[in-house]
Amino acid sequence: MSKTVLFWFKNDLRINDNPGLNFSSNKGLVFPIYIHDENSKIGSASKLWLHNSLLSLDKSLDNNLNFFSGNSLHIILSLCKKHNIQNVVWNKSFEPELSSLESKIEKSLRKINIEVTKFNASLLWEPTDVLKSDGLPYKVFTPFYRKGCLSLSDEPRKPIHISRNINFFSCNEKKPIDLLGLSDNKKWNRKILRYWSIGEVHAKNKLLNFISKGLIGYKKLRDFPSGKNNSMLSPHIHFGEISVNQIWHEIKKYPLDKDSDHFLSEIGWREFSYYLLHHFKKLDEENFQKKFDKFPWRYDEKLFSLWKKGKTGFPIIDAGMRQLWETGYIHNRVRMIVASFLVKNLQIHWHHGRDWFWECLVDADLASNSASWQWVAGSGADAAPYFRIFNPVLQSKKFDPNGEYIRKYIPELSQTETKYIHTPWEQKNVDYYEPIIDLYNSREEAMKSYNQIKN
Repeated sequence: MSKTVLFWFKNDLRINDNPGLNFSSNKGLVFPIYIHDENSKIGSASKLWLHNSLLSLDKSLDNNLNFFSGNSLHIILSLCKKHNIQNVVWNKSFEPELSSLESKIEKSLRKINIEVTKFNASLLWEPTDVLKSDGLPYKVFTPFYRKGCLSLSDEPRKPIHISRNINFFSCNEKKPIDLLGLSDNKKWNRKILRYWSIGEVHAKNKLLNFISKGLIGYKKLRDFPSGKNNSMLSPHIHFGEISVNQIWHEIKKYPLDKDSDHFLSEIGWREFSYYLLHHFKKLDEENFQKKFDKFPWRYDEKLFSLWKKGKTGFPIIDAGMRQLWETGYIHNRVRMIVASFLVKNLQIHWHHGRDWFWECLVDADLASNSASWQWVAGSGADAAPYFRIFNPVLQSKKFDPNGEYIRKYIPELSQTETKYIHTPWEQKNVDYYEPIIDLYNSREEAMKSYNQIKN
């Protein structure tokens, strides 16, 4: 009689290159489950992506994925007892709270002699394997990546293909996915699906399409939001529809040049974000540089609301924030521009921007979101200097010179002359919002605030 192995899916919603699933399929009958934990902290846009990703995965598993909602520990213990399961397998999480939950579950299972097996399916390098010569963690990206990661003797694990057909355990009590309550916002769900194809197959196709059409010129052209040199893979990576190992080794099939090297370094930046969160577990809440605890942040509800709605009067800011609301995504260069505007020109705490992105992004990721907001704010590890304040007009002229991106998301400016598209207030009879702040004065005010804490 074959053993039954409970395999716990989390943010690894794929079949290929899934070490835990592959191990389980070789050990016996697989009982695949997904639990929407009662303490799950997930934004509205991410819920919609997760709902559709689970539907796609369930289809790939021939409708054998079992959905549960509630306390993960109680659910797993109950299933093991009910079905006499002696083996539980999962792929590890690297977020502090989730890692702590997994440790608690593992301890409880081992106490009743249930075997637990865990794998790394989401990072190229274990955070504990990459340390400086003095045994301390890196705090600067370039030496972390170039000296710490790339110098390791073992290259990142090669992708694992499922080695056999999966034989499933059937409990004959499958519950509908709607039990999870992830798709309550039907209108937003329909809108998001107009822009995205979700699931493992689409993730792989998107990678191959990027390699063929977007990788050449990536280093120079990735910052242009209307271009084709962005992979758009981040939500697929976050939910594990494709692994960073698959991406890494697919890129490695081609000659290494400045474009592929730079793209791989962006994967490295994601690794660095998780590395920082692992070694500095309050990164999502606390300033990495403690001097910023005394920064005189200001909060203005009206200005924050105008920023969220894309009504600041600065077209590149407004286009970015409207792209976010419309599609659940915002181009990376534009993310930096809108974030700098919020934390420096408006001097609103990065927590507020972090939370809005968390709510609206389909690729909202605790490590990347936290590290990136702190990087822009100047409070993070290897952060941009606080005095580096993006000028939205200059950034707009440089990276959206013809206004293609602006016109796409701001229809009010679709007929505006190109020479005024970045500064519509300079053209007569243009019906658009007045700038909510003066760029020069707000920059000076930001520097005054920074000078209060810099020493």
